[in-house]
Amino acid sequence: MVTALCHQLYDGGVNRTERLYALVEELSRRPEVPTTARSLAQRFAVSTRTIKRDLVALQEAGVPLWAESGRNGGYGVLRAGRNLPPVTFTAGEAVAVATALQSDGRRPFAAEANAALSKILRAMADQDRRQAERLGKQVWFLAKPNQTDAVFRTLSDAMRRQVVVHIDYTDAAGHATDARPIEPIAFAQPDRLWYLLAWCRLRGAGRWFRVDRIRRASATREIAAPRDLLTVFGKPPAGAYPLAPLE
Repeated sequence: MVTALCHQLYDGGVNRTERLYALVEELSRRPEVPTTARSLAQRFAVSTRTIKRDLVALQEAGVPLWAESGRNGGYGVLRAGRNLPPVTFTAGEAVAVATALQSDGRRPFAAEANAALSKILRAMADQDRRQAERLGKQVWFLAKPNQTDAVFRTLSDAMRRQVVVHIDYTDAAGHATDARPIEPIAFAQPDRLWYLLAWCRLRGAGRWFRVDRIRRASATREIAAPRDLLTVFGKPPAGAYPLAPLE
């Protein structure tokens, strides 16, 4: 499992490969006790950000990691034979999730959202799934959502991996720039329009880019510099608020 991962990493190397193996071994020593990212960073003499990026890569490779939030939280590895607690969804809950996702087809992390919805449906009992399908037919949308927007997919993936992106962009005045290097920081949606908040290397400052004006986006393998959202962009606009905490 980890071996396959080593051939897929975008910034892999011998040192990181060894660290990934060691991370799994370290977390497996006490699978029931959470280990903080800070202690792992000290253990392997890297930054906390690097450790979190490694943990995400391991999860994507199929390593059964678990995370626990809070003061005493941290990360661990599920033991063989240990099951996650059962999670059930009613037909109404499943349709509510589907409605929220499909009401805005052009959105960040669209592919991941649709994959999550598929997992929900597969986990439901046959009777509940049939009822959800029936309820779903009673919700109409006036336009078919775009589920495969390449720009959103590239930007979402780059933000998750924290890498630099080159964009072809046309601003409100019609001025076009090609291969503009930016560092994605956040998404925002004022007035139903999606914006990418990013550090623009061309201007040397934070900029708001309207996603529908990005003609093309290409992710690089270069790791973006760590930048705090509020430090770069200042106080959020009135009424702005982040995504509800995942509890």
